[in-house]
Amino acid sequence: MPPRKVPTARQVRLGAELRKIRERAGVSLTEAAAQLGADRTTMSNVESGRFGVSTDRVRSWTGHYGCADELYVDALAAMAEDRGRGWWDSHRDELPAGLLDLAEMEHHAVALRSVQIMHIPGLLQTEDYARAVFEEAVPAHRPVELRRRLSFRMRRRDVLDRKEDPPQCTFLIHEAALRMRFGGPDVTVSQLDYLLEHSERDNLTVRVIPFEVGGFPEAGSSTLYAYGPVPQLDTVQIDTPNGSAFLDAETRLANYRAALDRTEERSYDPERSREFIREMAQQVKA
Repeated sequence: MPPRKVPTARQVRLGAELRKIRERAGVSLTEAAAQLGADRTTMSNVESGRFGVSTDRVRSWTGHYGCADELYVDALAAMAEDRGRGWWDSHRDELPAGLLDLAEMEHHAVALRSVQIMHIPGLLQTEDYARAVFEEAVPAHRPVELRRRLSFRMRRRDVLDRKEDPPQCTFLIHEAALRMRFGGPDVTVSQLDYLLEHSERDNLTVRVIPFEVGGFPEAGSSTLYAYGPVPQLDTVQIDTPNGSAFLDAETRLANYRAALDRTEERSYDPERSREFIREMAQQVKA
């Protein structure tokens, strides 16, 4: 199988999980190659995400390593089988890889939970609001790049409308994000109304973190936690000055889950949150 030009985060993750299973079994790469009758270089390339791997090999390798978690193996086999091009692939030569990896992560997540401090979550942004946010970039985006980023963000929202098994989403939004007037009062009111409308959806929960609660975990940064088909395949995405970072170490995942739990406990319940957003919209209109 030819090497991939630039492996996606999901492809790298599959290889990393296979490596993790092998190392937990106490099997070196050289030993695994010899015992499985495989080429050591090929296996190394699979574990780094540079080469693809068949579902049969996933099951063969994990079986040889003694992995007894059937749900975990099934999820890895599904990752190997999923070689179709997603809608985001059409943007591969136009946008940073991190944005494509984010869309792919959202597409495959069974649930999403996020904390946003200064912005409305990307999946809940109106087009005018998103444009206003992008226009604050330094250096400024070229017009064609701005259009591409805006179109991409709007397309990402479709994951919430998926007919089969749309992700269950919980959005924890700080009061500061509600008060930021990107694009001016009219854009802000439209954005808050849009947020209210979508907060009523069955698969969405919106909760406001008010100033009055004081501090809370991870208050200095926004976080998106994507739940995989099994806990081992959960992923955390955080924004950095250079783009997105994707984290999947077990300790980090546990810490982020705990931080999200504590933050959610300190937020308003969904009904009070809707009341609060209505109050914010009225204040902007006044």
